[in-house]
Amino acid sequence: MVRTIYYYGGFDGGKEPPVFDQIVQGTKWATVNTTEDYAKGQTTYYEIIVVSPTKTFPDDQYYRLWEPFHDKNQPTVESKSNVTSSDFWNFPPAKAFTRGFTTSRGKTIRFQWPPMSVPATKYYVAMYFQDNRTPSPYSWRVFSVTLNGLLFYKDLNVTEKGVTVYASEWPLSGVTELMLTPADDMPVGPVINAAEVLQLLPYGSRTQTRDVIAMEALGSSFDDPPADWVGDPCLPPENSWTGVTCTHELMARVQKIELRNKGLAGSISPSIANLTALTSISLGGNKLTGEIPDMGSLKDLQYLHLENNQLEGLIPQSLGQLKRIQEIYLQNNNLRGKIPGSLQNKPGLTLQVSPGNDISN
Repeated sequence: MVRTIYYYGGFDGGKEPPVFDQIVQGTKWATVNTTEDYAKGQTTYYEIIVVSPTKTFPDDQYYRLWEPFHDKNQPTVESKSNVTSSDFWNFPPAKAFTRGFTTSRGKTIRFQWPPMSVPATKYYVAMYFQDNRTPSPYSWRVFSVTLNGLLFYKDLNVTEKGVTVYASEWPLSGVTELMLTPADDMPVGPVINAAEVLQLLPYGSRTQTRDVIAMEALGSSFDDPPADWVGDPCLPPENSWTGVTCTHELMARVQKIELRNKGLAGSISPSIANLTALTSISLGGNKLTGEIPDMGSLKDLQYLHLENNQLEGLIPQSLGQLKRIQEIYLQNNNLRGKIPGSLQNKPGLTLQVSPGNDISN
């Protein structure tokens, strides 16, 4: 479980609480809007899969968030016996069983739950029941549970020991009606103590770990990388890093780095050689120093633009190993030495090394 807590305290001197996207492992989970909670002086809670500003029970080992549910049309009853959380596979807090809704003999309980309209998708739904009466051979009741007219559980037998029923992928949409219908000839009506609902949001694609590590190292080698060079470089696609283009398959890969004339200083990290899906590197017109790293592993690289920087040293021999390379622009740097023989007269290659370098053939 991942929970995030946000509280806007006016640290920036403003009065407009922030609204922003919450992204986990490259997948957008929610748009966080702290406006309403800020007006009440409250914090805003978000959980993965569930969004629920509420409170926790201290004895809930999973730190799930719970909130009171009110329905003036249903009588509330107090439990006459204790429930042991460890008797249940999902360990509900014992306090969730202390009160419940019930009704009289032969009547059906109906109410809207969840209390808000929900998006059309699948949910994890769990419900908790306990016969609230003093334990005896007669403290049990049988009823059926339906959600939006679909049978959730038929002839559920509820005793003072408590019982839970759940569905791991249950479709819900909009306003939902929960209905508890008593079995024929039952002397008491249905009862319900608690319920939880978690919206299932599957992960989308993810960026290959090697690419993420390489891009983080590349960003660290720049003195002043773009401000958004944090987190996942590719995902979500609408939040990819400035100047970075990625493939959009199940496993995203960094395909292009285009940061021409961005005023970048620093050096080019050798980790760039691990970005093996690169087809284009465009870092011309900056203030980059140091040597050009080995890029012989970039077999798909077609365009390498490093012109108009302050790069030093030799032209790497490994550039001649790039079978798909079409353009190499290195003019106006501080390079020296000879052009590697593998680059001289290479078919289909446009090579620019002058002016501005001390290069010979």
